[in-house]
Amino acid sequence: MRIRMLAEMTGLRDGQPWPKKGEEAVLPTATAAHLVAAGVAEEVPEGSPPPRKRRPQKGDRRADGGRS
Repeated sequence: MRIRMLAEMTGLRDGQPWPKKGEEAVLPTATAAHLVAAGVAEEVPEGSPPPRKRRPQKGDRRADGGRS
């Protein structure tokens, strides 16, 4: 299920940081439905255009754990 985050989440999911507020992700249906029910995310309707790629911002962490 494709969702858009409505809030910031701390911690990791499967070893990766949660998407930032406003970013989209595809998650297993049960996980996504739980986030939607909790008001932390909203479902992105099918057929919506894919999210635009965000440029890295100063201070973002790189995939190798460093800072850009």
